[in-house]
Amino acid sequence: MKNVQSILNDLIETSRDGEEGFRKSAEDARNPELKSVFTQGARRCREGVQQLQALVREHGGEPDKSSSVSAALHRGWMSLREAVSNRDDEAILEEVERGEDYAKKQYEDALKQELPYAVRDVVERQYRGVIENHDRVRALRDRFHA
Repeated sequence: MKNVQSILNDLIETSRDGEEGFRKSAEDARNPELKSVFTQGARRCREGVQQLQALVREHGGEPDKSSSVSAALHRGWMSLREAVSNRDDEAILEEVERGEDYAKKQYEDALKQELPYAVRDVVERQYRGVIENHDRVRALRDRFHA
């Protein structure tokens, strides 16, 4: 079983990657509504990182300051895709949804671990936020696809 600091640091990486993905998507999106949704998503991820960092410190650890390798590879793939295709809003929404699928899985894995009550409470609350982001992005994608 992973220790609490390790679980939290994994979620910090995931949230940092989410913040970067939302920020980049907000820059690339043409639709003002999408820019707003993505900017809010980046802010929520940044706030999540701060909460998780505080929990790591409360448990005697030092928060990681780097992004995950798998997410860095995902961002690299997105950069490659950018180079070979035009970044329309629907494609951006698909990428954001894929990123939120990854975040959902990371939070689900964390919640399968034994966590102290206060940590579980924060992780569950953030997981609900990930679900909300995912569902909002999926609904927008479906709307843009129609």
